[in-house]
Amino acid sequence: MKRIAVVDDEPDITTVLKKGLEHHGFAVDVFNDPQAALDSFKPGHYDLMIIDIRMPRLNGFDLYRELKKKDENVKVCFLTAFEIYYEEFRKMFPTVDVRAFIRKPVSISNLVSQVNSTIESA
Repeated sequence: MKRIAVVDDEPDITTVLKKGLEHHGFAVDVFNDPQAALDSFKPGHYDLMIIDIRMPRLNGFDLYRELKKKDENVKVCFLTAFEIYYEEFRKMFPTVDVRAFIRKPVSISNLVSQVNSTIESA
């Protein structure tokens, strides 16, 4: 069973994503506080971290950077309500090596597809 962590400051979103992913056979932990996610993170524990970009105190990009310090192999998929253009993203965040973005709102079937694709990528 693949293990996923969902980090989003909106409990409604984490609840829906958790239920949807669990329905498709994933083990899911949710965090509504990015600092709590960072504090409890253990290298190799999760197959994928789904992280909201806009969160108070510690945004998704900063959380990503801190997670990479703990585990350089951590796989991350960003969750955002905004359109992401990868080339523009690379210009703004050259040190963030992530290509996987999920745009809110997302259907559970699209979420599962993106999660599987990201986990299977090298």
